[in-house]
Amino acid sequence: MLIVKKFGGTSVGDKDRIFNVARRCIEDYKKGNQVVVVLSAMGKTTDELLAKAREINPNASKRELDMLLTTGEQTSVSLMAMAMDSLGVPAISLNAFQVAMNTTSTYGNARLKRIDTDRIKHELSNKKIVIVTGFQGINKYDDYTTLGRGGSDTTAVALAAALRADACEIYTDVDGVYTADPRIVPTARKIDEITYDEMLELSSLGAGVLHNRSVEMAKKYGVQLIVRSSLNNKEGTVVKEVVKMEELLVSGVACDRNTARIAVIELEDRPGVAFKLFNHLANHGINVDIILQSVGRNGTKDISFTVAEDVAEEAVKIIERHRTGSLKCSRVELEKNVAKVSVVGAGMMTNAGVAAKMFEALYDANVNIKQISTSEIRVTVLIDEKFVETAMNAVHEAFALSK
Repeated sequence: MLIVKKFGGTSVGDKDRIFNVARRCIEDYKKGNQVVVVLSAMGKTTDELLAKAREINPNASKRELDMLLTTGEQTSVSLMAMAMDSLGVPAISLNAFQVAMNTTSTYGNARLKRIDTDRIKHELSNKKIVIVTGFQGINKYDDYTTLGRGGSDTTAVALAAALRADACEIYTDVDGVYTADPRIVPTARKIDEITYDEMLELSSLGAGVLHNRSVEMAKKYGVQLIVRSSLNNKEGTVVKEVVKMEELLVSGVACDRNTARIAVIELEDRPGVAFKLFNHLANHGINVDIILQSVGRNGTKDISFTVAEDVAEEAVKIIERHRTGSLKCSRVELEKNVAKVSVVGAGMMTNAGVAAKMFEALYDANVNIKQISTSEIRVTVLIDEKFVETAMNAVHEAFALSK
């Protein structure tokens, strides 16, 4: 078997954890498997490097930041190769240049285009464990690029697809995907199996176990994922196309606190206004969610929507710039102390009443709903952030997701 294993920063945060990961990988190697390991930077290395950069130049170019940040993963992989060597197992560390992980040229948030697997296959044929830097690639100018948030997950899935690996294991500091964040909902339980679509919705909605880009890629190339803990040997959660057990009505509950609501009041009620509003935001790379448009009155209408809180101020400035031109409106309002709470489940497609059950649970818990958004397998509500824990526990209990 060919197994790709990805370990996050906390899993390789110090000497003891590095040796723990080394021994886990060697276990599979000694069973006769070929092993490819993808690593993130150790512990808080990325944050520390960013802090150093800000000390030198608060407005450093993204190209230079990528050049700096890629040193974090290179440190991890070389130390891991040394650890395995000290344990008597041949290993080699490779960076994005040596593997030829070709990406687009968007520094700080590049997309993988093509991976040359020849070098990895050559090293595997020489009976070595191959340890590859996650989170990074090279562009057409031979510059380093980074893949943005969750980039190491994406690297692992891309390698698994390119190498036609038999398994892709993502190791984190939790032992799988839970029905809710156990830190918020103490009765949350681990899910044995979940579909790509359900995992994609959960990861997009704030469940931080897997990044949504890696799940998208796994679904596209049919890579079965296993989410496990690097700190114990418990069975994890399998993410795949079809699950064996009968689909549950709801698989999980997620929350996203990185949310703000923007309301554009008394916009002209005529064709093309919504297009202009959201096109201005799209041109600046701002994604919007949960859109609500009021019924027109006196030739005007209100449009409210949510954005990530860290881009909310920028979004308001963009709209304000166009207020006297293409977006005639009376004012723009920004509300920050809000959060999204969502229920996700493939069973929703064939069962009525999920939204009503969720809303009843929130009503019983005295939580007011500000906006609502739905898809085939998801219902999301916008609420005051202070009620997140109350709402999560109430909804989790209503759908009997507890242990």
